[in-house]
Amino acid sequence: MVSRDVLIQAEGLTKKFDDFVAVDHIDFEVHRGECVGFLGPNGAGKTTTVRMMYCFLPLTSGELKVAGLSVNNHCREIKSLVGVAPQEDNLDPDFTVLDNLLVYARYFDIPKDEALRRAKAQLKFFQLEEKSGTPILTLSTGMKRRLIFARALLNEPQILLLDEPTTGLDPQARHLVWDEVRYLKKQQVTIILTTHYMEEAQALCDRILIVDKGKIIEEGSPAELVKKHVGEEVLEVDFDEKLAVILKEALPGAHIERLGDRMQIFTDQPHGVFEGFLKEHKLQNVTIRNANLEDVFLKLTGRGLREE
Repeated sequence: MVSRDVLIQAEGLTKKFDDFVAVDHIDFEVHRGECVGFLGPNGAGKTTTVRMMYCFLPLTSGELKVAGLSVNNHCREIKSLVGVAPQEDNLDPDFTVLDNLLVYARYFDIPKDEALRRAKAQLKFFQLEEKSGTPILTLSTGMKRRLIFARALLNEPQILLLDEPTTGLDPQARHLVWDEVRYLKKQQVTIILTTHYMEEAQALCDRILIVDKGKIIEEGSPAELVKKHVGEEVLEVDFDEKLAVILKEALPGAHIERLGDRMQIFTDQPHGVFEGFLKEHKLQNVTIRNANLEDVFLKLTGRGLREE
C-alpha cells in the first residue's frame, strides 16, 4: 500500500516568461511511492513544472517543496535526491556511453568503484552493454533515450522525474522502460511522468493531472477519469445527421463527437447498451470499444493541433 507521505507539494506555483504564463497558480501534492502523470497538449506547462521541481528553472511565485525542502533555498540537497530523464538529449558527445555515466556519477560524489558497478548494472539492464565504449554521436535516438534513463538512476534517487522518457523508442524498448518504472514503484520510488502516450500513462500512473494552458483542469486515477468523462464504452460509426438524432433519442445524455466522416458516441450507461441499440438499428462499419484515457484527454483539451 502506498504511503501517504507528501514528497512533492506545490501551492500557487507560477512560472512566467515575460508576459507569457506557462504555469498558472497550480496546487498539487505527490505522495511517496506514487507514479503521477502530467498530461497535456504541447505548451500546456508540463515540462516547465517538472523543470522547477529539479531547480532547473526558478519559480516566479508560489511555493514548491521537494522532500520538505524549498526549491528556492535547497537546490543542492534536492538534486541529490532526484533523478532526471529530461526530454532533450543532453548527453556529452565528447564521451563514450560508459564515460557519460561515470562522469555524471562524480556530481553525487559516488566512489569510483561503486560508480562503475552501478553504471555497468544500468547498461546491462537497458541492453547497452555492447555499446559501453561507443561514442555518443554514433548511437540511435532510442539508445540515447535508454542511456538518459540509465543515467537518471545512477544516484539511486528517491524521486524520479521522467519527461517523455519513451519518445523515439520502439515497442520492445518502451516496455523495458515500463518494467523498470514498475520495479521502482515497488521500491517506493516516487515518479513524475510526462508523456504523450496515453496507453503509457494508463499503464503506469496511479494518478493523472491533466494540464492545459498552465492550469490543472482535472485529476484522478486513470479509471476514475475514464468513468467520469467518457463512460465505459465508445460507439464509432459513419456520420449521419439523422442517425445522430436517433442516437440522442435512444441514449439520453449521450455525448456525440464528429471526427471527419465518423462519429464517436459516449455514454455513462453500462456495458451492453450499444449492442442493444444495434439490434434495433442495423448499421454498417460499426465499432464498439472500451473507453480509454485518450478519449478523456481529447474531450478535455480538444482535438486541435497545438504548436510548441
